[in-house]
Amino acid sequence: MRYLVWILRLVIFIIVLLFALKNTAPVDVGFFGGHIVQQVPLIVVMLVAFVLGLAFGLLVAATAMLKRRREINRLRRELARAQEALPKARVVPQPVIPETATPLAPL
Repeated sequence: MRYLVWILRLVIFIIVLLFALKNTAPVDVGFFGGHIVQQVPLIVVMLVAFVLGLAFGLLVAATAMLKRRREINRLRRELARAQEALPKARVVPQPVIPETATPLAPL
């Protein structure tokens, strides 16, 4: 299985490398305010867009992960408090009535 994953990674890397080599034509990149950067290789523009998208995705995921981590820590503290209070509270087991566990006659 490990070899299959590495072969798949190698195939994806070769495809991305070939795609990058095919997209080296210079392009003009226009920004807001009329600012234009000329003769930038297309692969650089695509790489910058990919990195910015990756950074934005990680930022969104990190905020969600932090929220979950805070919730998990809160629940752990609550569980610890409940487990500390459990031995102090004396729970008397309720007797089981045989008729409620298994009926004597079919319904």
